[in-house]
Amino acid sequence: MKRPLLLFLLIFGSWATVTAQKKSELIAENNALRSQLDSVNGLVFEAQKDSRVNIAKAESLESQVNELQDANATLLKNLTSFAEVSSKNSQNINNALESLAEKEAQLKSITDAIASNDSTALVVLTNAKQSLGENAKITVSNGAIVVSESLTTLFNSDTDSNINTNSEPWIGKIAAILKANPAMALTVEGLTMTGDIDLATRQANTVAAVLQKNFQVDPNRLMAIGKDGNFKEGVNFKIHPKFDDFYNMVRKNMKN
Repeated sequence: MKRPLLLFLLIFGSWATVTAQKKSELIAENNALRSQLDSVNGLVFEAQKDSRVNIAKAESLESQVNELQDANATLLKNLTSFAEVSSKNSQNINNALESLAEKEAQLKSITDAIASNDSTALVVLTNAKQSLGENAKITVSNGAIVVSESLTTLFNSDTDSNINTNSEPWIGKIAAILKANPAMALTVEGLTMTGDIDLATRQANTVAAVLQKNFQVDPNRLMAIGKDGNFKEGVNFKIHPKFDDFYNMVRKNMKN
């Protein structure tokens, strides 16, 4: 009886020892697993923390990217507007330059016409001095060549409007000057110092009629007027450019 009991105790003791050993091993393994789990949890926590930081950085970067995209879109819009304004300004400058070129051309044509008239007036002055002689009363006034003659030389008397036939050759010299310079016109001015404008006008018209009828001067180149000569009387022969042609030329250039 004692022997089986002893055998039982021996077996039980061995089992208890093995069980205690396995329990100890399991506890140690469990502790190791807990340590590993804590380490993994720590790594997961750090990873989650880094993930949150990275997400915040990504959101910040995305916000910056959106701001840059908006700024870029605004810049492109401004550049487009600037290009349009620049194009319009360039067109305006080109239009202004074209307008200035047109104005310069207009002014050049007018300047050329004035220069041509001045050159012609110089030629007329030379012709008048050569044709009428050194004793002729010739002056220059406002671009016109003015030849003055007394009433008693041209008419039978200073109160008469009938041409003295002896004066026709002299009037013929005026006609020759006009024919030699077809670009010029003539204004015959009857001057009075008595206030008798009607007589002065008749005397001027008589001279113009002689030029037209006896010397075939184009009537479109002639004008006759009577005017107060203040303290002078006589007839002025003003040889000048065709002001109507000059005016029409200027008007045409300005209109175009």
